[in-house]
This record gives sequence, C-alpha cells and structure tokens, in this order.
Amino acid sequence: MQTHVRRIGILTGGGDAPGLNAVIRAVVKSATNAGIECLGLEDSFDGLIFPERSRPLTPRDVTGILRLGGTILGTTNRGNPFAYPISTESGPADYSDRCVDNFRKLGLDALVVIGGDGTLAIAYELHKRGVPMVGVPKTIDNDIVETTMTFGFDTAVEFATGAIDRLHSTAEAHHRVMVVEVMGRYAGWIALYSGIAGGADVVLIPELPYHLDRVAEHIRARERWGARFSIVVAAEGAFSSGGARTVKTEGTTERMERLGGIGETIARELEPLTEKECRHVVLGHLQRGGSPTSYDRVLATRFGSYAVELLLAGQFGVMTALHPPDVVAVPIESVVGRTRTVPADSDVVRTAKHVGICFGD
Repeated sequence: MQTHVRRIGILTGGGDAPGLNAVIRAVVKSATNAGIECLGLEDSFDGLIFPERSRPLTPRDVTGILRLGGTILGTTNRGNPFAYPISTESGPADYSDRCVDNFRKLGLDALVVIGGDGTLAIAYELHKRGVPMVGVPKTIDNDIVETTMTFGFDTAVEFATGAIDRLHSTAEAHHRVMVVEVMGRYAGWIALYSGIAGGADVVLIPELPYHLDRVAEHIRARERWGARFSIVVAAEGAFSSGGARTVKTEGTTERMERLGGIGETIARELEPLTEKECRHVVLGHLQRGGSPTSYDRVLATRFGSYAVELLLAGQFGVMTALHPPDVVAVPIESVVGRTRTVPADSDVVRTAKHVGICFGD
C-alpha cells in the first residue's frame, strides 16, 4: 500500500552506539530523494515533549557523519514520556498525550525511532496511540530479538578484542591472570565473541552461571602444562551458580539497574584459588565510542534506507531486522519486552568449548 508521507521525525534513544549517525544519514538521504522532509528530534523523546528541541535535517546536515560515533541528535535513557523524570504531586509526569499532540503540531506524518528495547517499547506505546512509526534496532549488546545482528555490536566486539590482544602481552610478561569485564547487560554476546576472537581462556556469560572452582582448576591446569598466564573475559551480567548479578546502582521507575563490578570480584576471588596474581580491567563506555566498523556502517545504512521504504509503503508499527542475507520488517509488538540471549547450546558456545575455552559451567 502506498501512502503519502511528506514529513517525518527522526530520533535516537537509549545508550549511544557506533552507527547511529550512519542510520540518521541514510534516513535523511533516502527520504529526501523520495521527496520527504526530515525533522531531527533532539535527545530522544524530549524532542517531542519540547518541540523547540527539533531542527530540519537535509543532506547537507548529514554530510560527513557516516564515520562518526555518537549521535548528532543527542540521546538519553531517561526520556520516557510515560514516566518523565519530573516530580509532580501525583508522581512522575505522563507526557505521552503531549507527545502525540506535538507530533501533530509539528506536522509529522511518521517517526523513525532508532533505539534499543526500552526506546522501542516507548515507540510502540505511542504507535498504539495513533503515531505511525518504524523502529530501527540499536544496541552494542546485540540483545534485541527478531534480528540476527544490531549495528554497534561489531564495533564493540572489535574494540574489546583489541583490548584483550593488548592484555595478553602484560599477562604473559608478568605471569598474571587478567580479568576483562565487558558490557552486555543480561546477554553475553560481546563477551562470547570478543573472548573467542581475542583468544581468551575463560569466558563467563549470564546464560551459563559459573562455578569459580572450575574456573580456577582450568587456570591451574594451564599452569601445569606450561601456560603461566590466563585471560578471563566476563560479561557485566555474569554471576556464579547460586549467586546473583553484581549491581552498582539499583533500578528505579525511571531507569534500569546499573551492572558492574563482577570483574573485580572474580579477580579477588580467583587469586587465592590459583595462587597467581590476578588483575582486572573494566572496558566500560570505551566500547560505545569511536568510529563504527565498516560492517556496522553498512548495516546501519541498510536499516535506515529500508525504514524509509517501509514508510513509503505504509508499513507502520514495524522494526527493521537482519534476517541474513536480507533486511526485513518484523512487528514491533513481537520485539518489546523480550531479550535475545545466548543459547547455551549454540554453535558459537560449542565452538568455544571445542577450542578449550572454559565457561565454568
């Protein structure tokens, strides 16, 4: 079905990821070439709550941004119009009606919403209130269901792999155990892929709760056959069998809990078990920054271009997704409220185990 979309809004929400600017560029260029006007909404849904925080986007505005990290529109993981972080006598303000009203006042026909599970969930709620939208999945964690890959993941893995490569040198020189904590929240994709690519000896992921004594025995066994150092890669959401995730900040109605600290815990607890010096490194937000890899640039561009195709075809309430070799549309209602985790019996996990990587399970 063809539809008359003449003016669209574009926003980026949640945590930043390499490739966001590539999507914005692809949407603006594809839309402009189809005769569609683009309006950039700044700082996620804040651009709809406060319409003065919006600006026209033309091909000239997106020239040169393909290689840039971050997002020229800004982002936030606390801009939920259904629970805006402004206290009122009746609690957090609900600005969803205001968003719908401003969507119409701005003369928009549809939205392109680029974000992770939280951002897409908000977009879906607005869609149910009459706002036509197409979602584009974004997360370095690669944990959005219905898509094989999200842009930003490859760049994060590439950086983590480079860090692991560097840590091999100091670990081997000092005969140490180096514990590398990577992002991923409740999914272990970054830890798994960077661990394999970086030649890690141990990979700890949330999907396979670990037994520390088995990890320690694996390291001692390496010592016995002459490997006097080991590399442990731990996802921030990893936890021991019978234990719990390490939480730095508890979650609230406005934002999710912050994980972190598992790397330090593992290093501290491994030292007496292995009788080796153990150090930890937290890669943190370094994984989010920098220029996107060529893979992420291409995937982001494909997502952005296809989002415009969907708008022109009148397909709303859907998300672009990678179903190799194609980019397709999936209903956004099948995405929200779910997390794509690493299957314990996946071929990637089996491959890691075949080459001698210990998961402590």
